[in-house]
Amino acid sequence: MDDLLVDFLTETREGLQSLDGALLQLERNPADRQVLGEIFRIVHTIKGTCGFLGLGRLEGVAHAAENVLGLWRDGSLGVTPAGITTILSALDRIRAIVEGLEASGSEPEGDDAPLKAALEATSRGEAPAPAAPAEAPAAEAAPAAEGTGPGAPQSIRVAVEVLEELMVLVSELVLTRNQLLQLARAEENAAFAVPLQRLSQITSDLQDGVMKTRMQPIGNAWSKLPRLVRDLTNELGKRITLEMRGAETELDRQVLELIKDPLTHMVRNSADHGLESPEQRRAAGKPETGRILLNAFHEGGHIVLEIGDDGRGLNTDRIRQKVLAQGLATEAELAGMGEHEIHRFIFRAGFSTAAEVTSVSGRGVGMDVVKTNIERIGGLVDLRSREGKGTTFTIKIPLTLAIAAALIVEAGGERFAIPQAGVLELVRVGEGEGPRVERIKDAAILRLRDRLLPLVSLKRLLRLEDGLPAENAQGFVVVTQVGSQLFGIVVDRVFDTEEIVVKPVAPILRHITMFSGNTILGDGSVIMILDPGGIARASGLGVESAAEAAAAPPAARDGRRTAMLLFKAGDGAPRAVPLGLVARLEDLPVERVEQAGDGLVTQYRGRLMPLLSLPGVLPREAGQRQPVLVFGEDERAMGLMVDEILDVMEEALSIDAAGARPGFLGSAVLAGKVTDILDTAFWLRQAQPDWFGQNAAAGPRPRVLMVEDSAFFRSLAVPAITAAGFDVVTVADGRDALRLREAGERFDVIVSDIHMPGLDGHGLARAVREGGIWAELPMIALSGNAAPPDVERGRESGFSDFVAKFDKDALLGSLRQCLALAG
Repeated sequence: MDDLLVDFLTETREGLQSLDGALLQLERNPADRQVLGEIFRIVHTIKGTCGFLGLGRLEGVAHAAENVLGLWRDGSLGVTPAGITTILSALDRIRAIVEGLEASGSEPEGDDAPLKAALEATSRGEAPAPAAPAEAPAAEAAPAAEGTGPGAPQSIRVAVEVLEELMVLVSELVLTRNQLLQLARAEENAAFAVPLQRLSQITSDLQDGVMKTRMQPIGNAWSKLPRLVRDLTNELGKRITLEMRGAETELDRQVLELIKDPLTHMVRNSADHGLESPEQRRAAGKPETGRILLNAFHEGGHIVLEIGDDGRGLNTDRIRQKVLAQGLATEAELAGMGEHEIHRFIFRAGFSTAAEVTSVSGRGVGMDVVKTNIERIGGLVDLRSREGKGTTFTIKIPLTLAIAAALIVEAGGERFAIPQAGVLELVRVGEGEGPRVERIKDAAILRLRDRLLPLVSLKRLLRLEDGLPAENAQGFVVVTQVGSQLFGIVVDRVFDTEEIVVKPVAPILRHITMFSGNTILGDGSVIMILDPGGIARASGLGVESAAEAAAAPPAARDGRRTAMLLFKAGDGAPRAVPLGLVARLEDLPVERVEQAGDGLVTQYRGRLMPLLSLPGVLPREAGQRQPVLVFGEDERAMGLMVDEILDVMEEALSIDAAGARPGFLGSAVLAGKVTDILDTAFWLRQAQPDWFGQNAAAGPRPRVLMVEDSAFFRSLAVPAITAAGFDVVTVADGRDALRLREAGERFDVIVSDIHMPGLDGHGLARAVREGGIWAELPMIALSGNAAPPDVERGRESGFSDFVAKFDKDALLGSLRQCLALAG
């Protein structure tokens, strides 16, 4: 193959890569003359060069496509979706011919007459007959970054094999450098110190340079998906929109190539099995257009990919029936499983709940193949699904399969590597006046700068030693973050940081999710690389996705303070609850506590109010009085019996999940003491099982949209609003709220926090008032600061009312007033 043909094929392949996206953009905006002109230019160039090289078949297809594009450009023919489809088919055919040219040096045989007839019909303004499908083009290489004008960056093309060989050599150089550094530390020979330090620096710089040649945006793996979704929309008769976030996130080229096929299969599955038809979505009260979301972000030394849809979700009953039919589990085993465990059966080989095999998905390549391919590169795949709401698959893969910086630690006499990207800080514990290991029940914690940090003993987790970390134990804590969850890994010793060559985990150890790989140290020993996310999950601390991370109890923001009621209930730490959630404090004579059926009640304001006792609260003797916290009102009131009311105080609330258990959201430091925070919603459910049920009053329930990034506040406020007769939908960010507006969701009133990351309450209010279906809705602002200047600013932004946080009565009163005025 001569050089001229090679250059033509390379330039054609690169030119074709941008055309799918450009045509989809043209379909959305047919009046975009600039995009249309660029498409015409590329196809015209291909046709002209084909004539020069004598490539008759390729020239014929390009010429027919150019005729249609020329008529569109001149304005003598309108751009139509059917015409776009025909041009896309022509581009597919051109790609297939180019691929054949690259493989054999000559044009492959084929019949282009039906495709040319369809293009000629399009040029006449007629509806074209469906063209024969093009030969499937192979995955295209990523384009080289080449400039064309003066001052543009210079570049050359390098074969991938050359880069791979260079990476192997750099990996060996890193290992040799580490060995020399190990010897230098032992010998303490000053003569070699300076040149060895220089060698180490050059090696690191060379490594960084080689790594940059391998890093590519993950958007390169997504480039064909918009076209794929468009084709699926037409083929399946569904309305689908594809949203892609984090396309600029970079990862190793080798990893990028390996995830393309799994991503494509999962998008097909979402479109075919996940999303409903427009009729089904209307019947379910959803917008007719379904959504597929791709999201990518860095987490430690990994890339996390989320592929989700807002469709029908997984049918748990159908999966359960299939599991029983295939003998994968018994009825008794399934009865002891949660929904998440049952859903994971879809990763079993040969498992499918599809009613029939279609041409889109379910063609023998199931989720087991996706899982195997992801795990082959040291990744993990998981899912979460809610029936009727949708399914999200989460893929966690290494950032690179080559080299990474790591902290070398020791636990139980064994050394391990922790990726440095996930290490926030190191803390020495148990010496002098520094931080110490404390305990809440059976949980070890570290109080670090007024924050409670849950601890994981690496020795105990890996079964190198039994028992929990003792109070005042000595050692080191590696402070790590996974999603929004901060926790500490307790180790015995810390050595140094090293550049390590990452090797994938052996298949026999792949089920141990605490390991992400292994490496060879400078002294020749082989050690395991720890995965902080796997450690968090194995310890019950991990958050499995960005969405679940958002549901974790947050730390205090912006120095805002909350009035808290402190009380005593049993031995151990004091308890607390936001004062705004407590309707009344009562001090009842014990004689007024009576038995009714299996529970306790008291006569309260002419009704029987159920009473619950917190664990550890001792029964009072005759003649004594019983402190009671009253929640709710009238027939929906309940009382919680405690030992003693201690105090009311204002604190910037920072809740940590280390002490989370049924009935308690977690723990916080109040007045210098570890304090358990009451989960009010839990106790309301125990006393009033129908607390979240429908109101007795007939008629539709008003819909409330609550925009609040604090999961803690949502868990406290939503039960009270629901019990008052409202249906509540919650989102964690102003941008998520606006997406609901774009999807056509309708509400009667909006309640929004003021201080939120991203789009705050003021920005949301201004966006709502600019226009759209929500422009006239009442909006209530929530804030810890309700001073006159804050209220005035809220009204200027577009809020109808301003309510202080945790003032339940004021919020409910404002909701009713806003709805009355709107009616």
